[in-house]
Amino acid sequence: MMEKREIGSSGIKIAPFALGGNVFGWTIDEKDSFTILDGFVDAGLDLIDTADVYSTWGVGNKGGESETIIGNWIKKSGNRDRVVIATKVGKPMGGDKKGLSRKYITAAVEASLKRLQTDYIDLYQSHEDDPDTTLFETLETFDSLVKQGKVKAIGASNISAERLKEALQVSKDNNLAAYQCLQPEYNLYAREGYENEYEPVCRERNIGVISYYSLASGFLTGKYRSENDLSQSSRGAGVKSMLSPRGYKILAALDKVAADVNASQAAVALAWIMARPGITAPIASATALKQLEELVKSTKLNLTSDAIDLLNSASKY
Repeated sequence: MMEKREIGSSGIKIAPFALGGNVFGWTIDEKDSFTILDGFVDAGLDLIDTADVYSTWGVGNKGGESETIIGNWIKKSGNRDRVVIATKVGKPMGGDKKGLSRKYITAAVEASLKRLQTDYIDLYQSHEDDPDTTLFETLETFDSLVKQGKVKAIGASNISAERLKEALQVSKDNNLAAYQCLQPEYNLYAREGYENEYEPVCRERNIGVISYYSLASGFLTGKYRSENDLSQSSRGAGVKSMLSPRGYKILAALDKVAADVNASQAAVALAWIMARPGITAPIASATALKQLEELVKSTKLNLTSDAIDLLNSASKY
């Protein structure tokens, strides 16, 4: 049986790898998304991470595409009880549809539930901080959704460590539902921000951590090794700055460990995150079954302390 990790103290336990739903309805269509979702659940995994705003940036998209595909899959497969659905609210969806006010969250959650074709969301996350709304208003709104049974637990993403601490205090002082997890950027290349700012707070307060950009926009898969490789994908341009002495050192360490454990660089990069104390699950997305299978291998890798030391020293900042 795969080891399960609790999201904070929410009572929700998940396998240690989360599937990113940002590609559904953007780089893969509904049919291929269903294939990935089926493969993910068949592998014994459960957390699917999405957001209402996925994928507004796709040509002809208006947002909600990812949730809609997941909802159609839930209806077709009957797998609602086998998955943990995490979605987010707050990023601009066009017009005045944005932020974390009571009025907006109350409308946005209904839209997400409808698209997801479910009557509850396991983990509902504020997608970014809203300085124009008090933390009390936001948390009181989330609290009422939890009491109504529409949401099981809440989390936060794109929030400063100070604001996170403040939010936890507001929940405590007013006996409101509290953030059970944080979704920060964290990977072998981008370590500093999380490790210095967020990790101490999350460890001390038992806040779950579900990391995004876990493969650094594909850099940690090892497919970008020179400027010539950047044209391979639409994400290539975002990787250019990582082609640095430190970046190459990280790739060399990943290559060595991957050869030693007979797995892909991507699987090793995810296993390194999973081995970090306090991490609940890294998120990564897949556009093909073969790719998904490689990522799933990360859950079976027990990296030795030597392998972790090698990766830590190569990626030190």
